[in-house]
Amino acid sequence: MAPAAEAELIAGLPADFRWGVATSAYQIEGATGEDGRGQSIWDTYCRVPGMVEGGENGDVACDHYHRMPADVELIRSLGVDTYRFSVAWPRVQPGGRGPANAAGLGFYDRLVDELLGKGVDPWVTLYHWDLPQELEDAGGWPERDTAHRFADYAMLVFDALSDRVRTWTTLNEPWCSAMLGYYEGRQAPGRRDFAAAMAAVHHLLLGHGLAAGRMRAAAPAPVELGITLNMGTSMPATESLADREAARRADGLGARIYLDPLLRGQYPGDILDDLSVRGVKLPVVDGDLAVISEPIDVLGVNYYSSHRLSGVDAQGRTEDDEGNPVQTTVPLGRPVTAMDWEIVPEGFTELLVRLSRDYPGVPMVITENGAAFDDVADAGGYVRDDDRTAYLSSHIAAVAAARQRGADVRGYFAWSLMDNFEWSYGYAKRFGLVHVDYETQVRTPKQSALWYRDTIRRVRGH
Repeated sequence: MAPAAEAELIAGLPADFRWGVATSAYQIEGATGEDGRGQSIWDTYCRVPGMVEGGENGDVACDHYHRMPADVELIRSLGVDTYRFSVAWPRVQPGGRGPANAAGLGFYDRLVDELLGKGVDPWVTLYHWDLPQELEDAGGWPERDTAHRFADYAMLVFDALSDRVRTWTTLNEPWCSAMLGYYEGRQAPGRRDFAAAMAAVHHLLLGHGLAAGRMRAAAPAPVELGITLNMGTSMPATESLADREAARRADGLGARIYLDPLLRGQYPGDILDDLSVRGVKLPVVDGDLAVISEPIDVLGVNYYSSHRLSGVDAQGRTEDDEGNPVQTTVPLGRPVTAMDWEIVPEGFTELLVRLSRDYPGVPMVITENGAAFDDVADAGGYVRDDDRTAYLSSHIAAVAAARQRGADVRGYFAWSLMDNFEWSYGYAKRFGLVHVDYETQVRTPKQSALWYRDTIRRVRGH
C-alpha cells in the first residue's frame, strides 16, 4: 500500500481510539536481586550455557526499576493514553506461594500512581513468562496446581491496584509459554516434551479463568478483563490436501486451541483428534471449560507476521522421523525484519476480520505490534529508523482497514516502548521506539517514536 493511502486510512481512526506502548517486566526492570524479588524461570534459563545469545540476562536490562519516574515521563512525551506493562510474579510473590512481598508490590503501586499523575492509563499484564522458579521446580505449568497458584498471585496484585487500574490482562501469549517453553525448548524453562506442553496449554487457560472469575467477583468498580494471544494468518502453500492440513494444524495449535475454549467453552474437535493420534489427551477435569470461558471484556491481539505452510518437506516427506505430520514454512518472498520475520501487513487485516467474524462480540485491542531492525544510532543516540516507521505505518493502516471491514478493534499498542532484553536473543535485537544505550542507560526517541507521537496527534485532531 502506498504511504499516502496508509496515511488516509490511519487518519480515519476515531478520536477515541486507544493508543499505547507496551513492555514486560523481565525485559526492562533489572534489579533481579533487590527488595526481596525471588528467582524466575528466566533467571535460571539465562544461566544455562548456550540458551541466550551472548550469555546475556535481564539482571540489569533497562534498569527501569530505578529509572521508573523518568521512563513514565518519556511515555507521556509520546502522547499515548495507555501504558501496558507486566508485573513480575517473583517480585510480588518470590516463591509463587504465600503473602505478597510488600517492597515488590510497592514498586507497581508507585508506577500506577506515576502513570495516572501523567495522564496515562495503566494496563496491567499479570503474567509475561516469569514463572517463579520454585513453581517450576514443582512441575511448572504442566501441573494443575500452578493454575491455582497463579489465581492466588493475581488476587494479591488485584487487591492492591484495582482501586486505580481498570484494565487487566491475565496472560501474555500462552502459546509461547507452552510451546516455546515446554515443547521446543527455545525459551524458559527449556523443556522438550509435547505432552507437557499440551498440559501447560490447558493449565494456563485454567489459570486465566480462575483469576478472571475471582477478580470480577472482587472488583470494587467495573473492570475490563482479558487475555492476550499472539496470532497470525496461516495460509496453505498450495491447494493440495497436505498443505491445507498443515495450515489447519498450525491455525489449530496456534490460535483455535486458545480461542475456542475461551470464547466457545470447548476445545476444537479436529485438534483433539490430532492430539489423540499422537497419544496426547488434555488434562480436562469436569467444570474446567466453564471456568476457562469466564466472559472477557477485551481480547488482546499480538501480531508480527503471517505464514504460508506446506505439509511436505524438502525430501518430499509428509511425516517426520517420529511419524508426526510435516509442517514447513514456505517464504512469501517479502522483506524481513531483523528477526527474519516476513512483513505481511495484509495478513494482519485478514486475522482481525477473521477473529471478528468467527468470534463476534468481543472487542479487540492490539496489545503488541512492532519490529526489530538493525538500528544504527548517531553520536547523539538518535536512530533514523525508516524501516520501523514504515512497518508501523503499514500495520496501523492494516488495523484501520480491518475496522472498515467490520472488525471491532479499539486500540493499538506499539511494541516496544524501548529497546530491551529480547529473551533468547539477549540484547542483539532492538524493537524499541526509543533507543537505549545499554552502557549509559541513556534513552533517545527514534524517528519512529516521533512519527508515532505525531500520528496520534493528527488522529486526535490536535
